[in-house]
Amino acid sequence: MSKEGHSDTGHIFQSLFTNLVIAAIKGAAAVFTGSGAMLAEAIHSSSDCANQLLLLLGVKRSAKKADASHPLGYGRALYFWSFLVALLLFTGGGVFSIYEGLEKVTHPEPLEHVGIALAILIVSLALEGWSTFGNVKEMNKRRGAVPFFRYLKDTKDSDLIVVFGENSAASGGLAFAIIALTMAWTTGDTRWDGVGSLLVGVVLIAVAIFLAVEVQSLLLGERADPNIEAAIRAIAAKHATIDRIYNLITIQQGPGEVLVAIKIKFHNQSSGDALVDAINAFERDIRAERNEIRWCFVEPDTHD
Repeated sequence: MSKEGHSDTGHIFQSLFTNLVIAAIKGAAAVFTGSGAMLAEAIHSSSDCANQLLLLLGVKRSAKKADASHPLGYGRALYFWSFLVALLLFTGGGVFSIYEGLEKVTHPEPLEHVGIALAILIVSLALEGWSTFGNVKEMNKRRGAVPFFRYLKDTKDSDLIVVFGENSAASGGLAFAIIALTMAWTTGDTRWDGVGSLLVGVVLIAVAIFLAVEVQSLLLGERADPNIEAAIRAIAAKHATIDRIYNLITIQQGPGEVLVAIKIKFHNQSSGDALVDAINAFERDIRAERNEIRWCFVEPDTHD
């Protein structure tokens, strides 16, 4: 994964613009056709717009400098807002879609202008696909040689993963809505429209749960990329003054912000000045190799 911090918000603005357009189109189509699946999709896209505004707020808050009340900075603020987005995706999108679907299945209503609705859904799917493709391109740039699905599971870039999850869920939901409306149109059974809304809700809830699980780990204080630990150990092995590392802890404090605490045994460092020089040289090499390390605390000791 990249060693740089990520403050680029282009992917969020791209998704926000796309969802504003799609929400307006879907809302008009829902009123025009009376489709429950279309209404569920309109609510979903509107919810996505609110979610992306929250992510932008999170990015801004996480960039605040450290102060007396938060000496390690505000980097984890982005994880809080990302977790909130996952909750809103669950309630504002998934739960409402399931409720709307159950209502349409138990109390089916006639659909109007289905052909127009299908055309709008196909256009919306193309727009969502374009936005999702932009997320994938950004993830490919950030993940480097890391396999795609491993990156999804291990990445610390919560903003990008949340936007990708939203857009992927939207694309899947649109596909289900298209299939459901087509079935309702061809069979004359409008309960298929309700089934489509139910499937949209299931997709949204599944994605929301995945995002919540991934982000809550970061919010609680997750270990940083294992490659950072490996790099620190490799640097220590090259320092003639270092005997061994007793303990090494890394914590992801925010996007591109890592805290490191190390307990080390040095070779015969009886002189205080010599010990300080050895620690400083070690810290300089660590920061030169991994510039996402914002805080590095080295404790010399003679035993674990």
